[in-house]
Amino acid sequence: MSQNNSRRDFITKSAAGVAMTAASWNKVLGANDRVRLGVIGTGNRGGDVMSWFLKESDCEVTALCDVYEKAMLEQKEKSGGKAKTYGDHRELLASKDVDAVLIATPDHWHAQMAVDGCNAGKAVYCEKPLTYSWQEGHKIIEAAKNNKTVFQVGLQQRSGAHYAEAKREYFDSGKIGKIAFVRTYWHGNGYHLRKPNYTEQPAGLDWKRWLGPAKARPFNAHQFYNWRAYFDFGGGQITDLFTHWIDVVHWFLGEELPTAATAAGGVYHYKDGRTAPDTISIQLEYPKEWMATFDATLVPGARGAAIEFMGSGGSLYIDRGRYTFQQAAERRQAPPAPITVQAKKPLEAEHVRNFLDSIKANKMPNSDVVSGHRSALASNLGKIAYLQKRRITFNPASERDHVLPTSMAKV
Repeated sequence: MSQNNSRRDFITKSAAGVAMTAASWNKVLGANDRVRLGVIGTGNRGGDVMSWFLKESDCEVTALCDVYEKAMLEQKEKSGGKAKTYGDHRELLASKDVDAVLIATPDHWHAQMAVDGCNAGKAVYCEKPLTYSWQEGHKIIEAAKNNKTVFQVGLQQRSGAHYAEAKREYFDSGKIGKIAFVRTYWHGNGYHLRKPNYTEQPAGLDWKRWLGPAKARPFNAHQFYNWRAYFDFGGGQITDLFTHWIDVVHWFLGEELPTAATAAGGVYHYKDGRTAPDTISIQLEYPKEWMATFDATLVPGARGAAIEFMGSGGSLYIDRGRYTFQQAAERRQAPPAPITVQAKKPLEAEHVRNFLDSIKANKMPNSDVVSGHRSALASNLGKIAYLQKRRITFNPASERDHVLPTSMAKV
């Protein structure tokens, strides 16, 4: 059987395995009900986000799923030891003891699990990037639309109070003026330098299922443990980090679809078998005459992660801890003192809370499936430009049909 046929059969069987539960699961949660959460992907990121859910008094973790038993059992202990465990996400989704799912697997699994979660009638929180390839976003949007799914993408800046304040004070008000250039950067992210302390396949790991829709291969400890460094499973720093920042840019400027992407970079320092670049520079152009750039390198001497908006009325620096607005100076005059505001709560706490509140109110979360798709689309265009070593053009009109109905709009 060919790889394509095998993948097609796998996807068909996955969808069939959970579709039967969508019609039967119609519980409406009240304000005082506890949300029963299932976690699919219990590794580093899944465990981190699960910890934030566990801090909320109206949420309990009732189910865990992973293809690596050791990681799953560690998270079971952290969640109180009562959660049921599964090796197949379809079995977890069929459970009547699960209201919502957190998907925190490698990127190449996101689309199938997100669609299955929607079809199973669960609320879905999917880590970013929403998709491995941007075209997958269309299937997820349709599944969310058809099932009226409360769907949150793990772009937690959308729930950050200081982000919302900066948008309101300087963009919605027009104080920042016409934006021409946005610089984003994220240097020295250590997650992309993870190294395993083993070489043989660990006991309790279903390597074949971990690969899932990816091309079959013998076990490789580096690809398993540091999967973000390999294009077969994700997009490296481009889709892991840039997706966060370009999502904020889209949100602030109200424009989500670029018209062109260019990129340069390579594996300049870490010759360890990785296929995603350790150093990258991307440029995106947008219809309303502005551009955004993304720069990232993993070399030890580089640090810092932020967004800088440059407008005719001033500039705004923003990161996860604060923002600073600098009003533009009048000609031949000193600029006024900058205004700085610090974040007051962890972004993950605010984003998890928004998801739980959205489930109970049956409303659109802050990071909805369409905006999440378009931010992944933008970073994926940068990835394609890097891989193809050329300028990539995109027609925003091609996305006009991939939206949610007005009845699902935020309230």
